[in-house]
Amino acid sequence: MFDFHVVSGETARRVIGRSRSQIVDQVRDTYLTHDLGDSVNPNSYFLRFPDKPDSRIIALPAYLGGAHSVAGIKWIASFPGNIERSVPRASAVLLLNDYETGYPFACLEAAQISAARTAASAVLAAETLHGSRTVRRLLVIGAGIIARNILEFFTDRDWQLDEVLVHDRDPRYAESLTAYASGTLGHRASVAAERDKAIAEADVVVLATTAGEPYITRPGTFAPGQIVLNISLRDIDPEIIAGAYNILDDIDHCLTANTSPHLAEQKFGHREFINGTLADVIRARRKVAPDRPVIFSPFGLGVLDLAVGAFVHRAALEENEATAIKGFFGETTRW
Repeated sequence: MFDFHVVSGETARRVIGRSRSQIVDQVRDTYLTHDLGDSVNPNSYFLRFPDKPDSRIIALPAYLGGAHSVAGIKWIASFPGNIERSVPRASAVLLLNDYETGYPFACLEAAQISAARTAASAVLAAETLHGSRTVRRLLVIGAGIIARNILEFFTDRDWQLDEVLVHDRDPRYAESLTAYASGTLGHRASVAAERDKAIAEADVVVLATTAGEPYITRPGTFAPGQIVLNISLRDIDPEIIAGAYNILDDIDHCLTANTSPHLAEQKFGHREFINGTLADVIRARRKVAPDRPVIFSPFGLGVLDLAVGAFVHRAALEENEATAIKGFFGETTRW
């Protein structure tokens, strides 16, 4: 019970790279476990800085029951200024705790885990809401690490993507992700210089930016039946949100921190524009129709980090890729 292991980001990346389809299934099971109430997922705590208003470090504590029975916390920093240094915006660690004793048993580099659970959630939502794994055009707006992970997960889930379009404010990032989608993932891909034109041509739109407030504001931007994966959460104007079908991962969590659905709630004074959760759709309690755009907004639940982190931890132990820290606990008996 006193074993303690560290799993590096390189190890986590290797495990995730060979397990993406399984991780989507893990995320699906976690949403259903959470839906049954066999979890504890408190509100995230945001540590902000007066002289860096765009930066934050977030604590996400959680407990996940079901097959996992694990507790833990993710501590993830988001510093958008890192992008100007060509450094990833996010860095994170994840601690896993044994549910029986409370003792922590693993520390994992969690930027990889966080990106994987985000990507898996996006692809699961696309599969659930789109109804197939065939798309004529997939548009990605924001060409960072999250976008790359999402395309990797689409690929490993055997999606048939006739064309991948990539848009970013910085053409260099768009070109880099386009080259990766084409050269490494094997998709027909191109840079989309005109964002609104690309949106109009796409069947599925992935928003994976660092936007702090809505910039997609034109009514009618999204077409009926179009699937919008609102991964970055703050890109879409409340009026557009109100005119769409809205599926969330967790309603109370998503209606915080000035996400686009939260801004819509504040503007209109109600939640009637929300049609349910992804678990509702999976369990066939809710349906969406092709007469309006369908927007999936996932706040990102700590239970997902636990599920993916526990999966990575088990795999790393099985392959002897985790580092044991001998004597991590200074005292293991009371006397």
